[in-house]
Amino acid sequence: MTQLPADKVTGAEDQDQLARSKILVVDDNIQNLELLVAYLDGLGCQVLTATNGLGALEKVKADSPDLILLDIMMPRMSGFEVCRKLKSAPATRDIPIIMVTALHELGDIERGVESGTDDFITKPVNRLELVTRVKSLLRVRHLKNELDRTLAYLNDIDAGPESPSP
Repeated sequence: MTQLPADKVTGAEDQDQLARSKILVVDDNIQNLELLVAYLDGLGCQVLTATNGLGALEKVKADSPDLILLDIMMPRMSGFEVCRKLKSAPATRDIPIIMVTALHELGDIERGVESGTDDFITKPVNRLELVTRVKSLLRVRHLKNELDRTLAYLNDIDAGPESPSP
């Protein structure tokens, strides 16, 4: 019987990726913000916070998170607007966004999808659901980053050394 390498059994590679990940949590309700941060505490990620949409955009610009948990109903700038701005900018369009919402209407879900969200979690938030979705989207984010690096490397190889001019 063949044995799997230790990192495949323990998930050490996944844990290493999680430890290098940054998650931005955005919610204007401090209790909700603290609860989400507490739920993410066991992942070993760096967790950043913002209490409004404008603060979220500033944090993204300064810290470039790997994933964003975004409340929808916030003063001054809704989660829909924040998501739309981030998804329309080339530098931030690939950051996965999970909208955290108490809204249950189909129109609100459609509006979230139209603004570019990658997933939804409804309030009250279930810890297991949150952690599972966060891990899944972070894994996708890291795989996409790895693919981008590989493609860039292959493009460099394909371009080959520049031939000297005569």
